[in-house]
Amino acid sequence: MEFTIAEELAKNQKSISVAEFFEKNRQILGFDSAPRSLITTVKEAVDNALDACEEAGILPDILVQIERTGQDYVTVIIEDNGPGIVKEQIPKVFAKLLYGSRFHALKQSRGQQGIGISAAVLYSQMTAGRQTKILSKTGSGNPAHYYELMINTSTNEPDILKDEIKDWFRPHGTQIELEMKAAYVKGRRQSISEYLKATAIVNPHARITLIEPDGNEEVFERATDKMPEPAEEILPHPEGIELGTLMKMLHYTERQKLAPFLRYSFCKIGLLTAEEICKASGLDPEIDPHALGRHEARKLIEAFEKVKIMAPPTDCLSPIGEELIYRGLEKETNVDFIATSTRKPAVYSGNPFVVEVGLAYGGKLPKEEKISIMRFANRVPLLYQQGGCVTTHAVEDIKWKQYGLNQPGGGVPAGPAILLIHIASINVPFTSESKDAIADIPVIKDEIDLAIKDVARKLKHYMSKQSNLKKRREKEIIITKVLPKMAVKVANILEKDVPDINPVVAKIMGNLLVHRKVKKNEDGTADVIIKVKNFGTSTYSFRVHEMLPWTILGAKPEPKVVTLGNDYDYVWDISAATGSSKVLSYRIESATDKELGKFPDLVVEGLEEELVTGAKAFKGA
Repeated sequence: MEFTIAEELAKNQKSISVAEFFEKNRQILGFDSAPRSLITTVKEAVDNALDACEEAGILPDILVQIERTGQDYVTVIIEDNGPGIVKEQIPKVFAKLLYGSRFHALKQSRGQQGIGISAAVLYSQMTAGRQTKILSKTGSGNPAHYYELMINTSTNEPDILKDEIKDWFRPHGTQIELEMKAAYVKGRRQSISEYLKATAIVNPHARITLIEPDGNEEVFERATDKMPEPAEEILPHPEGIELGTLMKMLHYTERQKLAPFLRYSFCKIGLLTAEEICKASGLDPEIDPHALGRHEARKLIEAFEKVKIMAPPTDCLSPIGEELIYRGLEKETNVDFIATSTRKPAVYSGNPFVVEVGLAYGGKLPKEEKISIMRFANRVPLLYQQGGCVTTHAVEDIKWKQYGLNQPGGGVPAGPAILLIHIASINVPFTSESKDAIADIPVIKDEIDLAIKDVARKLKHYMSKQSNLKKRREKEIIITKVLPKMAVKVANILEKDVPDINPVVAKIMGNLLVHRKVKKNEDGTADVIIKVKNFGTSTYSFRVHEMLPWTILGAKPEPKVVTLGNDYDYVWDISAATGSSKVLSYRIESATDKELGKFPDLVVEGLEEELVTGAKAFKGA
């Protein structure tokens, strides 16, 4: 019997392990260049550390140390204070690809595929031929387990080269050490330092320490002790569910009737909603879901679109929140203005997601260059493939000129700004396994567009306000140069003292006038009157600070008193409508003429200095 060509070809056909596949296609996972391989390794280890700490309710304290071990080789050490890993799981977590606990969980997490850190282990052994060293401890009363591991790429199983118990000073945590062919770069956006800085912005509850190859230490201190709200696991939402997914769910369900299947397989479907869906689809609520085919499944999907179903719960997500985005940007940037926006949850393919945006403007940011876009997914920075990401496409499609930024030739606008875009989702639709860019899902792009426009409107308002203040400042400079000279000349002609021109300046400028008068009494006391008049066109709410070395008496109204060493800060909270006046008064029991002649300037807190005449002013927080 002769062998056919097909039979000869069949002899060469065999399955390959996932480890063997990625061994030959490592660029898919982000190990395609020396600098990027190092960033990917640090990223995966830091992601795991942050996730583990948050799941255990521990404020993350993470150490990243890079050491050069040769011309083209580095050793990477990442250490955390997380809950540790139980002994039996350590080899599989670090030396088996596609092994993890989050792939099937419908809740927000940084890692889901179980590829990241084991891919770094694989890259390490491929390029340096070294085993990976793991040290992990689950509690102060438990020993620290030390492993040296490699991956058997033929079987995708861990090879355990060493298994020991060691002493470790940490009460709990995990340390991983890898040697690899890689390059440490500085001074550009795609670097370890910039990645950790970006991570610190969207994880303000974490402290991250970087020790560079030259020994330089950089600490990204936490801005809050508040842990993120933990994400809770949920059922799929029927909105956007795909036909094949629904057919699989119908086939494998343990429910014997359609109505209970709907209630217990999807979130936000109760008894009445399940009955409405069955009625809208024309299907019997009592029918066995296993008996339904493609035609019936399509009817169900059509019914999902017809019946009003509540939005998915948000407890499966853990967005950063506007306050912490603000604090993160404030901590790591030096700018004049920050605006934030968080959208309400939306859904794609049954997966809820939230878009958050922060915009930082001014300061020492470059004015002529394109704005910096910081992209994040589930609190993880996306450093590569910016041009292929839906976030960038949304930025490019906005007409930025109407918001005050130049956009020469279209695309990303230019100006001194940083735009932070964060997508929080139970299943971020990345364009590839390397998780560098988010796919162009229309509903996601729409939400990004709306969030960006929200902060852009706030920027436009700020820039318009700054422009008006600049005009006021220029006008005031002219007035304060001309009027004093006129006052001096008139006083000389009339042989009188030079008058106080502040009331005139305030009236012309439409400013808030703050004016102090001191009257020395024969008994050695002094009466002080502070007059406040609003010449502006709107009501102002502010604080007046009088900082003195004396205790004051009989103050009307009574101020708050803050002790400043040997001095006192007397604080009045004031609201002044247009055209109204306020009077503050107090008495000083004993002060010399010399002392009374050296009163410090009054200070107004809560208003720009351009809006105030007769006192120093600052806007405050």
